[in-house]
Amino acid sequence: MKTALVWFRRDLRLADNPALAAALDAFDRVVPIHIHAPEEEAPWAPGAASRWWLHGSLESLDKDLRERGSALHLARGPTLEALLRLVEELGASAVYWNRLYEPAITRRDREIKRVLGERGVQARSFKATLLFEPWEVQTNQDQPYRVFTPFWRKARTQLQLRPPLPSPKKVPSIGAGSGLQLAALELLPTRNWDEGLHARWSRGEASAAKALSGFVDSSLAEYVDERDRPDLDATSGLSPHLHFGEISPMQIAWELDQRSGRAGHAEHANAAEGFLRQLAWREFSQHLLFHFPDMPERNLNPRFDAFKWADDDVGFIRRWQQGRTGIPMVDAGMRELWVSGTMHNRVRMLVASFLTKNLRQHWHHGQRWFWDTLVDADLANNAQGWQWTAGCGVDASPYFRIFNPVGQGIKFDPQGDYVRRWVAELSDVPAPLIHRPWMDNGLLARCGYPPPMIDLDASRQWALAAYKDLRA
Repeated sequence: MKTALVWFRRDLRLADNPALAAALDAFDRVVPIHIHAPEEEAPWAPGAASRWWLHGSLESLDKDLRERGSALHLARGPTLEALLRLVEELGASAVYWNRLYEPAITRRDREIKRVLGERGVQARSFKATLLFEPWEVQTNQDQPYRVFTPFWRKARTQLQLRPPLPSPKKVPSIGAGSGLQLAALELLPTRNWDEGLHARWSRGEASAAKALSGFVDSSLAEYVDERDRPDLDATSGLSPHLHFGEISPMQIAWELDQRSGRAGHAEHANAAEGFLRQLAWREFSQHLLFHFPDMPERNLNPRFDAFKWADDDVGFIRRWQQGRTGIPMVDAGMRELWVSGTMHNRVRMLVASFLTKNLRQHWHHGQRWFWDTLVDADLANNAQGWQWTAGCGVDASPYFRIFNPVGQGIKFDPQGDYVRRWVAELSDVPAPLIHRPWMDNGLLARCGYPPPMIDLDASRQWALAAYKDLRA
């Protein structure tokens, strides 16, 4: 009987899983495996919140496999040694997996494919985490895109939707699985800081499908108009499910197309297209990381290598991390992040602008903090997002675009509900003052909320002057 290993990484689902489907089609027995080797992703080994999510996602995948007569085999790295050992122990003649695109991972996978081939083991990889391979969308000069809008215009013409692959009814395997116990991977925190994550999230393939269905049913129609409102439940919550592959972008794109077609209304089609564009931004980030692999470490715009970032002599970064800046929208976002492992995208841009421009701290500080605290921490999205806001990316917000957290709060949290939810000190403050509580000094004293750590207008001018020096 022919046996193949299916190496699960960040494709932790059974439906629309090309590697799994191909292995089931070609082999008598399929052994699902996951190899824990975070050191091989250095310097970007998964952060604490990501490890928490991974634990629950692996647990859910194993349960789904056991319902189909199989189980997830867990092992520790080094990955190549583990694969060779499993190939020999289980008599496997092939290893199938779905591709990832981070620089350290692609180098490792290329070497693994070479060594397996030399040993006579079939090694095949598949596209499963993106709508487009990072090399599939090119300019007319066969160059990578550096600006999102033309990238998406070209990608949209190339997009070919297909029905997602069904989830297998049975996964014929060898026994019920063996190897390490999940607890041995030590993914969960040793200190009890994850209560908010449990309250906010449900992990696994079934939860991802439920999140998509709920979003399409209840929020999609208003998505374009309301997606910038952190005080409303108007976004999908699919980002971590996508990152860990509990759902595929093709499943989402297909569902959007099918639902908007059945609805037969222009507003549904427009909303679906707006959400699809957000998926494309994720694709663009992967496109950039593939073609510019030093994006997490270096400014994509080399002019910013000479930018004069400020010293942190008074602990600005720590107060920003803790949500104690005295700026309500900034503090609400940072506290939401710490408690729930996520932050509304509009607020992500706002807190990033505040750190890199008002406080003039290097974007690396924010990138690292997000990497450790976001459950959807993605190397490409994180680096691209921080470079975009800091103004040093290839397709960046202009440096002189400095978000005003007061104006942003008034516009996108008009009644102050978002701030009240996350900044307990301001829970009883009326709307006219919620975004500017320092206008009443007595109020700050009564509620125990700190005054602003920095003057917004003065710090804006400070940032613009530094940018002017750079241009000179």
